[in-house]
Amino acid sequence: MAKLGFPFTLGVASGEPSADGVILWTRLAVEPLHGSKPGGMPNQVFSVKWELAEDEEFTRVIQSGTAPAQPDWAHSVHVRVSGLRAWTEYFYRFSVDGQTSPVGRTKTAPGPDSTEPIKVAVVSCQRYEHGFFTVLKHVAAERPDVVFHLGDYVYEYGKPANPQPGRYIRPLEATEECRTLAAYRRRYARYQLDKDLQAAHAAAPWITMPDDHEVRDNYAGLLPGDGSSQSAFLKRRNAAYKAYYEHLPLRVRPVGNNLQFYRWRPYGKVADFMFVDARQYRKGKDMLGAEQQEWLTARLRASTARWKVIAQALFFAPRKFPLEPPSTDAWDGFPDSRAKVLAAATGDLVVLSGDVHNAWAGEFGGGVELGGGVEFVTSSVTSRPPATDGTAMLALNPHLKFFDGRRGYLVVTAGMSDFTVDYRAVAFVDQPGAPVVTAAGFRVVDNKLQRTDL
Repeated sequence: MAKLGFPFTLGVASGEPSADGVILWTRLAVEPLHGSKPGGMPNQVFSVKWELAEDEEFTRVIQSGTAPAQPDWAHSVHVRVSGLRAWTEYFYRFSVDGQTSPVGRTKTAPGPDSTEPIKVAVVSCQRYEHGFFTVLKHVAAERPDVVFHLGDYVYEYGKPANPQPGRYIRPLEATEECRTLAAYRRRYARYQLDKDLQAAHAAAPWITMPDDHEVRDNYAGLLPGDGSSQSAFLKRRNAAYKAYYEHLPLRVRPVGNNLQFYRWRPYGKVADFMFVDARQYRKGKDMLGAEQQEWLTARLRASTARWKVIAQALFFAPRKFPLEPPSTDAWDGFPDSRAKVLAAATGDLVVLSGDVHNAWAGEFGGGVELGGGVEFVTSSVTSRPPATDGTAMLALNPHLKFFDGRRGYLVVTAGMSDFTVDYRAVAFVDQPGAPVVTAAGFRVVDNKLQRTDL
């Protein structure tokens, strides 16, 4: 057999950290954008070696092994490593056919009795054609303990016939919208060839939660949102979920027509992170579905962590708009579901959100419907923000305390006494190299927001 070309073109990643383990990921792809063969790879299984070390030079390798890269899964590799020390930094790499991948850094979660502070970077909405992933370059430089990606990792759109100015800065691999497994695979490959995205994955473990564009804009459960065939959409959704799994360090594979995204990630005594799927189980006026709603309610009531943190895609707090009705593609469209969540929450509740391509911070305490808590909404990595009159919105919604229209990300630092959030922002994404600034800083005090940067 002829020697492969360089197979690690899409980089490496880790994710789903627990106190004693982590998932390591890569995908073999010698021609990532190949039109017919996934990744341009031969139709055979490859045995990929992996190594985990205590140092970046790999002089102290503590675990190693081999994992299959199978053509049915686009030659992706998911290694479930266990037996590690809690709250410890490790380094990993892969090799196959005499070639070695870049090195990635990962970190396990703290043990159940830990009170060590946690540093989290939160990102959302990275539409490739809308600009450069400079935000992710800055995320990598933060070297957080973990990265949360809250949806729209890729966008399914093709290229419009007449793209609006500023909306087609970088070319995609195809002009058609993604509908098939092959198309979704190429779209992920297009994104993951980006060096800033690769750097952010290699810098820290990720925990991801998809929104709608990983499948189709504004889909809800089994409804495609455009009136088309439900059975055809189910096949499309299955293909999208499979591609999502193939390209990210997830613990579970798709089973049947579903891929379970909701999960609990405890970080010592400091925080319980609950990742909530606001898309897959949506039906009628029920945002979460009965099973997920029961799971979340039980988790919130049982949690003894200092901070109860819900991480999910959509705007959670109520929003009134000056000239239009509230969004139905946010929790405003599902007030009963929101009320059930808040009724189950006790103590200090924080919601982390994305989706809207602008940065917001707000409270949702004091009303009849809403219990106490705060929300931090990250802006987009690149996705173009809507035209928003921030001043008018803040005046109309006094529980909302901050708005910023630039692209950016959040840096969350959670400890036993403090929960702080810094809003990082860049001024442009239409060319590389934008510096990052801190647009605002907040501290959570008794389920209310306190500015720390003024």
